[in-house]
Amino acid sequence: MSDPRLDTLRESAPGLRLATTPAELEYYGRDWTRRWAPAPLAVALPGSIEEVQAVLRWASAEGVPVVPSGGRTGLSGGAVAANGELVLSLERMRRVLGFDPVDRTLTVEAGIPLEAVQAEAREHGLQYPVDFAARGSCTIGGNIATNAGGIRVLRYGNTREWVAGLKLVTAAGELLDLNRGLVKNSSGYDLRHLAIASEGTLGVVVEATLKLAPPSPPVATLLLALPSFEVLMQVFQLLRERLALEAFEFFTDVALRHVLAHGAQAPFERGYPYYVVADAAAAGPDDDRVLEAFTHCAEQGWVEDGVVAQSQAQAAQLWRLREGITEALAPHLPYKNDVAVRVSAMPAFLADAQVLLGAEYPEFEVAWFGHIGDGNLHINVLKPQALAPDAFVERCGAVTAHLAELVQRHGGTISAEHGIGLVKKPYLGCTRGPAEVAVMRAVRAALDPAGILNPGKLFDPPTSPSR
Repeated sequence: MSDPRLDTLRESAPGLRLATTPAELEYYGRDWTRRWAPAPLAVALPGSIEEVQAVLRWASAEGVPVVPSGGRTGLSGGAVAANGELVLSLERMRRVLGFDPVDRTLTVEAGIPLEAVQAEAREHGLQYPVDFAARGSCTIGGNIATNAGGIRVLRYGNTREWVAGLKLVTAAGELLDLNRGLVKNSSGYDLRHLAIASEGTLGVVVEATLKLAPPSPPVATLLLALPSFEVLMQVFQLLRERLALEAFEFFTDVALRHVLAHGAQAPFERGYPYYVVADAAAAGPDDDRVLEAFTHCAEQGWVEDGVVAQSQAQAAQLWRLREGITEALAPHLPYKNDVAVRVSAMPAFLADAQVLLGAEYPEFEVAWFGHIGDGNLHINVLKPQALAPDAFVERCGAVTAHLAELVQRHGGTISAEHGIGLVKKPYLGCTRGPAEVAVMRAVRAALDPAGILNPGKLFDPPTSPSR
């Protein structure tokens, strides 16, 4: 039996596509987290900004909560619809709207996949440099909603640096045209940056004007095998001093073992405890600067083995060892931590975190990897097959509380690039002080007074006073 509210929605937005089958509700109602059973009211698939506005006007009038949805590759429960919300999927809004060769900008709809943006930029002899393994399925709107970072932050920064303007539809259905691609604009608050990383709680991103960059110089891709955790930052510092690093990614033998089981090719004849894959500007694989840096690290005992890719195909094989980790771990229902500290604080934090997690998880398999060059570390705890999911999450949540306290002591954040969503919500106070959270609540209330946009994400709604 159809919900009468959906009949009203069809009247409000004639021609709007609505999905309501159980398979569609399950597919669109979840992201890469699997803790919550999806239970949306329906899935709206608008094809235009006007339809998005109509949906949100209807939702405001009917008091129906809305969960904006991109590629749903998030890892923090930010796109979960488990309580009768309407999922608002932007997947049909994926057009390239324009290229400006003078401004070097590309204007796109929010549902376009990152990989398509990268391909379009290359067609114009330029690049959109934000990049991560989920490039084929994640969308620009989702990237903006979480200020996604990825593997090239070291050189190019996060998504925020590449958004010249965006269009945002508020809970009331109003269309805000933010910054309009201007390089300089000091006319009051920059609401564009307020919308970035807001996780769909302040409005729905429907269009973005993205900055493009000249193509990157040729790079050499290195895979290094390290004997210990302690030398990781020494290798990073040496390579950063001697080379123009574009990426510096680390992972452990546990992570590598799962990627190899997933079909990747082993890089060395024997295994090592820690690995680094890095890209550095170079004339070629035999660039003297690259070889000298590697030799110095080896002489210091910081690197026990290594390889420099001799072709683009080999470079892709080496990068697969890092980029394939999330997919390889997914069948094990990992509990994910995505933390960051200042790069200068990373050595002390790494040492403390290793001690903490070694003591708290002696019997669990833990896969470490991350963007060490920008202070971001991913810690994935794998669920033992015999342990019930609820018991596993409860155990990991207790440990994460201690990890959040450790992050706070080192001046870091509990969420570097995946957002807060539902998963990190209990630990927001370890990153943001009470005054900051109060301001965030006030901003959210100003743009969405009824609280219909992605409710329950970031923080819980205020408790109504008793009468």
